[in-house]
Amino acid sequence: MSKPIEDYGLIGNMLSAALVARDGSIDWLCLPHFDSPACFAALLGDDSHGRWLVAPCHPGHTTRRYLPDTAVLETLHETPSGVVRVYDFMPLSDDEERVDVVRIVQGESGQVDMQMELTLRFNYGQAVPWVRRRDYGLSAIAGPDAVELHTPVPLEGRDMKSVARFILRQGEIVPFTLSYHRSHKTPHFVPDRMESMDRTIAWWHEWAKRCHWDDGPGARRDAVVRSLITLKLLTFQPTGGIVAAPTTSLPEQLGGSRNWDYRHCWLRDSALTLYALLNAGYREEAEAWRQWLLRAAAGHPNQLQIMYGIAGERWLPEHDIPWLPGYEGSRPVRLGNGAAGQMQLDVYGELIETLHAARVADLAPLAEAWRMQKVLLKPLEALWRQPDHGIWEMRGPRRAFTHSRLMCWVALDRTVKSCERFGLEGPVDRWRALAAEIREDICTHGYDAGRNTFVQYYDGTALDASLLLIPQVGFLPVDDPRVSGTVQAVERELLRDGLLLRYSTERSDDGLPGNEGVFLVCSFWLADAYIMLGRLDDAHCLFDRLLSLRNDLGLLAEEYDVVRKRLVGNFPQGFSHIGLVNTAYNLSAAGGTARQRSSRDAPQD
Repeated sequence: MSKPIEDYGLIGNMLSAALVARDGSIDWLCLPHFDSPACFAALLGDDSHGRWLVAPCHPGHTTRRYLPDTAVLETLHETPSGVVRVYDFMPLSDDEERVDVVRIVQGESGQVDMQMELTLRFNYGQAVPWVRRRDYGLSAIAGPDAVELHTPVPLEGRDMKSVARFILRQGEIVPFTLSYHRSHKTPHFVPDRMESMDRTIAWWHEWAKRCHWDDGPGARRDAVVRSLITLKLLTFQPTGGIVAAPTTSLPEQLGGSRNWDYRHCWLRDSALTLYALLNAGYREEAEAWRQWLLRAAAGHPNQLQIMYGIAGERWLPEHDIPWLPGYEGSRPVRLGNGAAGQMQLDVYGELIETLHAARVADLAPLAEAWRMQKVLLKPLEALWRQPDHGIWEMRGPRRAFTHSRLMCWVALDRTVKSCERFGLEGPVDRWRALAAEIREDICTHGYDAGRNTFVQYYDGTALDASLLLIPQVGFLPVDDPRVSGTVQAVERELLRDGLLLRYSTERSDDGLPGNEGVFLVCSFWLADAYIMLGRLDDAHCLFDRLLSLRNDLGLLAEEYDVVRKRLVGNFPQGFSHIGLVNTAYNLSAAGGTARQRSSRDAPQD
């Protein structure tokens, strides 16, 4: 059996990230970047597919935490003979290919027999490297990839892995550094590990101080900061792109085939990401995200994609890894994402709303952003009537999804608002008339008057959690009876144990077998809808319930299995943490994203 997803913590350096299990095993690490092949892939298989264990030989009671306001993971192992503390972190670097993983073991009391087991398997658990002993530890090479392990502990080769046993006494410190480099390049210098940890802690403390949170200290402030740190860890620093998650193929249904590669950047998340960063005071990150969007989307407007690679790559072919058995037997294990080739009309609205919100927030003005916005609208004037695959990347038939048409309206509405507010030039009357036409079309064909609810797609009966965004984007005022009717219908049909499905797989043909868990960002959207409707007690209760689903380190996956009471889907999921941040600010005294979006506004300093 695989370890529960809740067992993992995240460390990273904004180039790549690793998942560290409670038992001291790093079971997932891609080098040198998020989307590179993994050298530790036990997460999707077993120990033979690569992992790095540092732990007591005789485990006892284990607790862990992040050092406050940092991405440094601290694990405390209490054994019958003594106590040790392990620090795991990845130092920051200006070199785009320099990735170090540092593990520092410190004796706290008594003495503890420790074990280290390094099983390197490059190319997603497939390639066994050539390992050579060095005076500082070892070096390992396989094709284009190489790592050095720096440690004072004597190492031994056994069964195609490197192992060590050592005794740690009170006050003693044993460091390990796994350092990556391209195999044709010279390894880089590894600095003192304690100094490196001090610098890393100081950097994160300064970064966390920038968070704007007016409701004082407490659990919610801690949850917001932890989510923001997680989003920062999911950022590819050289380009500003933010990956949806650092993992691939963690299943939406245990044992099922709904397993996708999320190590890419989605336009779907763009506007909500920008609002989360701006409300929290991270303007530099918001500007980097906008710049990534402009570069990724540059080109012919008919070729706009729903997702791109971390540097804006367009070619993300989907294929399977046959030698990995998958998390709890959930196959196939996929690389790339075929949804990149889908038509999803909502991305036009997401991108244009992001550009508008950045303009309102007075981020660095860019004339090319306005030119791109106008160019994007040209194909949309004809495309908006076409069926598409929808926000959730349905692999079933194309349909006239209500949310897709809603975001087409958003694209036109925000463009008109930009002209009115900033004196920008364009065919405003034509855009305004087309926005009115789309509004009428949605209200005629996307609304079920008999049930007083909007529906997932035109003239259908199924519902969709994305309909909760109708008042948030300002399409209808929150006091419109169709809004409250839609919220009530979504509650009746999509709630499972108080949490929200994104849609019912039994009533919507998404082209895939099996089911999935409740989608956590959608539950945050329901809390946002409650706030807008004045149902504040319901909003607070739902938000606190969602906070309780985080693991002990404050991390959320994409979904939650309400039957097995387990997190499912890729982990940690950026969209879930974006939802947490935005709902927290919506509940705060200052207000947040829901009010800003509905008024077509954005936070300003």
